[in-house]
Amino acid sequence: MKQGIHPDYKEVVFLDVSNNFSFKTRSTINTRETIKWEDGKEYPLAKIETSSESHPFYTGTQKIMDTAGRVEKFRQKFGTKATGKTTA
Repeated sequence: MKQGIHPDYKEVVFLDVSNNFSFKTRSTINTRETIKWEDGKEYPLAKIETSSESHPFYTGTQKIMDTAGRVEKFRQKFGTKATGKTTA
């Protein structure tokens, strides 16, 4: 690999501001803020809106849409014209 063309890959703490959940991982993100982590060291801090702790898909609070009802409405409205098939 060429030297000097790759971004700085370092440990960063991500903080989910919706529920104060934080985790440490490696990233190339540049931040202005820092935070003292559990190990006593100071790391760059990136504030995020959603993480696996607050996203509805991962927490099990996601609403299931009734797609079958929408498909039936579409078929009633457009019938076989939409599929390109002709009726004999």
